[in-house]
Amino acid sequence: MIEVSVQNESPYDLPAYATSASAGVDLRAVLEAPLALKPLERKIIGTGLKIALPEGYEAQVRPRSGLAAKHGISVLNAPGTIDADYRGEVGVILVNLSNDAFTIQPGERIAQLVVAKHEQIQWKLTQQLSTTERGSGGFGSTGKK
Repeated sequence: MIEVSVQNESPYDLPAYATSASAGVDLRAVLEAPLALKPLERKIIGTGLKIALPEGYEAQVRPRSGLAAKHGISVLNAPGTIDADYRGEVGVILVNLSNDAFTIQPGERIAQLVVAKHEQIQWKLTQQLSTTERGSGGFGSTGKK
């Protein structure tokens, strides 16, 4: 477990894990009034949270499965990455992929936040890559089954 500094400028409690094995915490919409999201419309929804991650970690903003399955509401750039040096408000880019308008209520759980360790890379320029069985096959090259 890592410690993450947070400023909570929302009227809601800090996000918490729903179960002991949960990977993410739910983010809530900080809105003054309900907001209708029309079909194919996207909006950045504030969460009222500002975080300071340790270097070597990122926070990923991901869709909530229930909103996606039941209403076609997703996170447009899923997963959205929050870098360790970002100090602004965590925002969620929601998109309505359904044919019906969807109303987001103040305080509604709209996305989940997963913190993950990552590494930075150092490029090693080469003229040839190692060979593999797959090679350059991509985009469905391994078949459907």
